[in-house]
Amino acid sequence: MLLIPAIDLKDGHCVRLRQGDLGDATVFSDDPAAMALQWLDQGARRLHLVDLNGAVAGRPRNRAAIEAIVDALDDDIPIQIGGGIRDLDTVEDYLDSGISYVIIGTAAVKDPGFLSDACTAFPGHIIVGLDARDGKVATDGWSKLTRHDVLDLATKLEDQGVEAIIYTDIGRDGMLSGVNIEATVRLAQQVRIPIFASGGVHGIDDIRALCAAAGDGIEGAILGRSLYEGTLDFAQAQALADTLCGGGPA
Repeated sequence: MLLIPAIDLKDGHCVRLRQGDLGDATVFSDDPAAMALQWLDQGARRLHLVDLNGAVAGRPRNRAAIEAIVDALDDDIPIQIGGGIRDLDTVEDYLDSGISYVIIGTAAVKDPGFLSDACTAFPGHIIVGLDARDGKVATDGWSKLTRHDVLDLATKLEDQGVEAIIYTDIGRDGMLSGVNIEATVRLAQQVRIPIFASGGVHGIDDIRALCAAAGDGIEGAILGRSLYEGTLDFAQAQALADTLCGGGPA
């Protein structure tokens, strides 16, 4: 079970949102690179970055902060990034800069041809972020709710060759209300590719619940506000996950 600390970037700062609302952001650090090194020191095996401004604008907006993080980590652990990735040039640019995995969200829904081209051009490096509320997929930085059913769309994405899916329950993201295990398990049982849970992790009991569902295909989780507000200790959580269900892939 791979636990992945998240660094959400807004205006060059490390922040956390509540339910994806850019107007409800808490700044936790003015130095994202230092924050990345903190998670590395605590034993993180992968880092999750989100360009929040980019997700809304449809193109990267926090390049300076992202480049600083990549330089600071110096290939010590893989980095995955999402937010505003809508064309192959952006994918290639990120991968060339040292990013290991590119997360495609809105464009995976609105432009399946682009997703297919990305999976063909960069096999093994494309992850899809499926963000949903009540089982329906949201796009454009969570500002628009579509009619796409998460389970149906996940099956189509798997057929296109994506490496993994990150499933976020928008209603729980940043709320510390617990992971939506039931919905995440349903999704994991629908496909054969790895599923990473996101949204709602509060404490160590959530890690136990995730590990209990590891056999259903949940291979990891993205951790955000729980780490920054201190309701979950990262090193303790990863050690528990390793004990209960084994370490996750790098």
